[in-house]
Amino acid sequence: MSAFRDAFAEEARSERPDLSLLCLYLAAEADPGLDQRAVDGAQIELDRLAGLLPYGRRTPRAWAAALTDLLGGQLGFHGTPADYGRLSSSLLHRVLQRRRGLPILLSVVWLEVARRAGAPVYGLGLPGHFVVGFGDPEERVTVDPFAGGASLGAGPAESAAEELEPARTLDIVLRILNNIRAWAAARPEQSAVALWALDLSLLLPSRPAELRYERARLLVDRGEFRAGAAELEAYADMVEAVDGGAAGRIRGEARAALALLN
Repeated sequence: MSAFRDAFAEEARSERPDLSLLCLYLAAEADPGLDQRAVDGAQIELDRLAGLLPYGRRTPRAWAAALTDLLGGQLGFHGTPADYGRLSSSLLHRVLQRRRGLPILLSVVWLEVARRAGAPVYGLGLPGHFVVGFGDPEERVTVDPFAGGASLGAGPAESAAEELEPARTLDIVLRILNNIRAWAAARPEQSAVALWALDLSLLLPSRPAELRYERARLLVDRGEFRAGAAELEAYADMVEAVDGGAAGRIRGEARAALALLN
């Protein structure tokens, strides 16, 4: 593994994983120019942004207003439909540079800046969207960083957010990796991106076991038939105890992959 991949695995297994560090280590897989100096620079930028917030915030609404005024207003962080088509929209250092990104990465900026300033902040994973909440559930104020920090108001999205528990750091990271895999799946020429996103997902201490099967199938699709077959066999061994029929089908896929070597 690369040094950053090692660091990602170590941070993911720490007692209190650092969201910004995990996002930056993740981004290093996509951007070979992202070295330790650039990682430190992105952290310093988050510190700088937190230092721009006014003092004296006390209520969730005041915190939300201050973050929205600074990040969404003065600095122009927001998203556009075109951002869904860019891998850079999932890379924290690029989002900090461009002030554009996917909802979850813009939310990471909101979360990390607010956290550094002492705000009672957390992420909320809506179906197909990601937003930020401030304060206890009974007084929660929810904002949408993709919309520049606009309040969700009292509509269906806010009602859905009210039912959610704060997203855990590793769940946020897995969701970011899922977005990257979805981006790559729509672009067969980007299978290398899908592969490293799967590799990082498998380094997380809690992740769906099916990712091992997905990785094996991706190796076969990439023409790495021997490696893919070996991983299919290993996955079949793992699932055999709970589903013998599925294990048999997966072993059949492994044999078919090896036949492609001839």
